[in-house]
Amino acid sequence: MSDPAATVTAAAVREAAQRIQHAVVRTPMPRWERMSELTGATVLLKREDQQSVRSYKVRGAFNLMLRLTGAERARGVVCASAGNHAQGVAKACHELAITGRIFVPRTTPRQKLDRIAGLGGEQVTLVPVGSTFDEASAAARDFAEADGAVQVHPFDDARTIAGQGTVAKELHDQLGRSPDVVVVPVGGGGLIAGMGTYLAEATPRTRVVGVEPGGAASMAAALAAGRPVRLADIDTFVDGAAVRQVGNLPFEIVSALAPAMTSVPEGRLCAEMLALYQTEGIVAEPAGALSLAAVGPAGSGAPVEIQPGQTVVCVLSGGNNDISRYAEVEERALVHAGLRHYFVIDFPQEPGALRRFLDHVLGPEDDISLFEYTKRSNRETGPAFVGLTLGSAQGYHPLRERMDAAGLHYEGIAPDSPLFRFFT
Repeated sequence: MSDPAATVTAAAVREAAQRIQHAVVRTPMPRWERMSELTGATVLLKREDQQSVRSYKVRGAFNLMLRLTGAERARGVVCASAGNHAQGVAKACHELAITGRIFVPRTTPRQKLDRIAGLGGEQVTLVPVGSTFDEASAAARDFAEADGAVQVHPFDDARTIAGQGTVAKELHDQLGRSPDVVVVPVGGGGLIAGMGTYLAEATPRTRVVGVEPGGAASMAAALAAGRPVRLADIDTFVDGAAVRQVGNLPFEIVSALAPAMTSVPEGRLCAEMLALYQTEGIVAEPAGALSLAAVGPAGSGAPVEIQPGQTVVCVLSGGNNDISRYAEVEERALVHAGLRHYFVIDFPQEPGALRRFLDHVLGPEDDISLFEYTKRSNRETGPAFVGLTLGSAQGYHPLRERMDAAGLHYEGIAPDSPLFRFFT
């Protein structure tokens, strides 16, 4: 039996690029002025958010489906996806007249669900199931076994991986030389497996860095264990890259290539999403901004420090972000920056208690972002849940000192507390 990893080669990536050229956009790669100025380097953005489905996933989906036989097309296809791969499959189903069934987590943003349905039309049936990609994947696998449909896996298939690898060929062709660093987001591992394979042959001096969400670093866990392992708990905020377990084939390829791996806290990611929107006018989804959130100037402590004079390419992998999520994005960014804090405070049940808190406890640049209070009869104090936004992170300890001086009984609510998540 042939080794599937052996079929993922730079030549296979080049063949995939020819095969799918009619179905994908040659996405631009502009200079990222903000980061270039900060680092003294040439930092470029590979804008895969400008694909027709606003994600690179269309590449792998089309490469796999274009290689199906007539008999396989007649059986129809099935896939699982957190949203972006589903859009690629839906588009391919519509254009190739293939019937498809797509399983997505129930947590998939409405914006992605609407796009899947619009791209696939009558060719596609959308089935929400479970709360994570892994649950949707199990449902898709069961359906394929029962129905005979061909499974179009988002990352654990050599054809998908070769298709995703065309991002590397394209950026190399556009640049016309070897970049010093290419920063790649990592979820199930298909993109870094494909891009890493191509770059290892075409431009072996290029340093490839994979970036995972801090709450779902499944590739790092697999590399540490020497095999794919299932994470017990994951943060699903970065829905396009939050998988409990990486694919077997991507792991085999990535472990052989041994790229550098790092992760980004979700709060730092959110801060970069806001900066992209406010400064560059780019709407990036959480997974799309992963590689951008990882980079920073030398000496900054960023997960990926860029040296002056380097040429660096960051893959902006997707732009399918539901605008309603920006409230959570802002919240996570503020918490990460140390500007948003929550407390349970026992207030004296007497006139003027809140006024004294405002006058003597809050700093001049602090603000109340949340205040939940219910008056209790026959009690001297009543609990209030208070959210505070500080003028600076350095104001946190002085704030607590003022609360102590005021004689308040209070408890800070940690971000990992269930109570914290209930109110935010």
